[in-house]
Amino acid sequence: MAVELSEAQAGAVAVFLAGHLGDLSAEIAATENPSYRRELLERRELLRAALSALSRSPVPPEEAGGVPV
Repeated sequence: MAVELSEAQAGAVAVFLAGHLGDLSAEIAATENPSYRRELLERRELLRAALSALSRSPVPPEEAGGVPV
């Protein structure tokens, strides 16, 4: 599925994903339930792939909130 985003939208999504990935890693580390942990690990991989796809799109740093994408 293809989604068209403006440069500003792509930058905002990239910043959000990067922040959420950090939170997700902390939640994975604190989770004791094995099935929930697997679910979180799968979600993290999906989000990493999405962030990687966004990173291949040219987004000027000023459009990404000053964070290189």
